[in-house]
Amino acid sequence: MSELTNLDAVDQAGLVASGKVSARELIDAAIAQAEAVNGDINAIIHPRFERAQKEADSGLPAGPFTGVPMVLKDLGAPLVGEPHHMGTRFLKNEKYIASRSSYLTQRFLRAGFVVIGRTNTPEFGNTITTEPLSYGPTRNPWNLEHSTGGSSGGSAASVAAHIVSVGHANDGGGSIRVPASECGLVGLKPSRGRVSKGPDLGETWMGATIDGCVTRTVRDTAAVLDVICGYESGDPYTAPPFARPLSQEVGVNPGRLRIGILDHPLFSYQLDDAESRASVARVADQLTALGHDVSVAWPEHLNDESSAGKFTAIVAAWTHRDVSTFEAILGRTIGEGDLEPDNIRMREMGRAVTAEMYLANMEWLHAWCRRVVQWWEPTDGSKGFDVLVTPTLAGPPPRIGHLSGENGGRNLREIMAYTSQFNLTGQPAISLPLHWSASGLPMGVHFVGAPFREDVLVRLASQLETAMPWSGMVAPLVANP
Repeated sequence: MSELTNLDAVDQAGLVASGKVSARELIDAAIAQAEAVNGDINAIIHPRFERAQKEADSGLPAGPFTGVPMVLKDLGAPLVGEPHHMGTRFLKNEKYIASRSSYLTQRFLRAGFVVIGRTNTPEFGNTITTEPLSYGPTRNPWNLEHSTGGSSGGSAASVAAHIVSVGHANDGGGSIRVPASECGLVGLKPSRGRVSKGPDLGETWMGATIDGCVTRTVRDTAAVLDVICGYESGDPYTAPPFARPLSQEVGVNPGRLRIGILDHPLFSYQLDDAESRASVARVADQLTALGHDVSVAWPEHLNDESSAGKFTAIVAAWTHRDVSTFEAILGRTIGEGDLEPDNIRMREMGRAVTAEMYLANMEWLHAWCRRVVQWWEPTDGSKGFDVLVTPTLAGPPPRIGHLSGENGGRNLREIMAYTSQFNLTGQPAISLPLHWSASGLPMGVHFVGAPFREDVLVRLASQLETAMPWSGMVAPLVANP
């Protein structure tokens, strides 16, 4: 069974397409691995093992991933008739069931994927550790005492534990890239508008949130984005189509890129972690050896601390709106016994955000984003930068409780230094598993591309996957069952 679950999705799909392995054999292997390790990591909270087996037996759509098992995060990507609790106790207690499938879920299924379960997430996805009161903490396969990151921590743990090769994920401030970093995975945040949020939503968090996946290989990430991206009827905005399928960029020489390095925090309250600096320095040396033009440089407007507070006000307003929406659906008030303390505070903050305040913050952030993005654009005859390199997080994966305890908010501000800015600008960004801490924990390195240039990121990521291969790095839970 492990011979199948250790493969990436492209190889698994190839085995099914060639007839060497059946879809049912792949699904059974994934389920067996889930039954072996999920009790340790608490990643899959809504298993659908029997349904997945029946779907594999009854005939699947012919697609690029026919018969390949995957997991859906329990936030976004609802599946009609099945639980969708978004990390909350009140939806869990109500036994809430999704009334229809999202366009994203439909695209996964049309591609031939078989969903074996839904994965754990923090309440409303509002933090970067997966420790909800509703379902308890998800634990890292690299060390069970440490966080998987969030908010896609359940999906990341499932992929790192070799239950599946693809986990659905989404990202409003780092929630694809942070779990990828902490679990030793590839995590690409697509460009704004690349993946539809329909039919129920057009955007959330001022367009900062986007769906994607976590995987173990660059080619899986590219191939999955190929099947989930694209305009759906009525989308308020959409990213321009790729010139060719993203999977065709894997292995393509990226040419000589102009790459800027940011290896330190921008603000005094953020953690200046020596291992994070070392991770970026090591990658900068490798990029130089590969022939790229590498220098210490970053968009100076990232140093404007006002952006964080204004984004927090936007998220707070959306949190208030989300809770109010469910109050209308459930026909009752959602109070202190329903929400975790951080989201109670976030809702109260959002309740105080007037329409005028929201629009003023939005206009300020739009102007700030323009200033940031200009760093990637040619000016005055000078070539703009192609890629910015940073740590994904300021430090290795923290212990369970570090970001959810009494000082969780302060601790979060210390380590979350490099990701949310690019949710606001809408640029593509990817975390790659290129460094491990002295204690053996994964530490991702973060690459930010120019607007809509996932192709450049995939070419560079593929080049680094060859130059600094990580396929031999396997979590102890998998290597020593």
